[in-house]
Amino acid sequence: MLYQKHIFICNNERKAGERISCGDQYGLELVAAFKKEIKNRNLNVNMRAQRTGCIDICEDGPNVVIYPEAVFYGKVQLADVAEIVESHLQNNIPVERLRIKKFTR
Repeated sequence: MLYQKHIFICNNERKAGERISCGDQYGLELVAAFKKEIKNRNLNVNMRAQRTGCIDICEDGPNVVIYPEAVFYGKVQLADVAEIVESHLQNNIPVERLRIKKFTR
């Protein structure tokens, strides 16, 4: 496996008047924040954060999914990034308050 963890941050954008979209709600800022936090903690060799298209759970957005665990987070804000990185990425403890329950195994 190339990465121990792979973080996908939805950046999908829709036309005005359509479903809400993660890209309109801090999408690119979330990608930058995850990348910065991962780099600052020297995790960037084993982990990768990147933007992705629609995860199709728009109403829960902004959305983040972390593999290989397939943990889905919803309503992620910039203030949540450090907590997700420390708890989930460093210590393998998902952040339950942000987890989208319908995807919990």
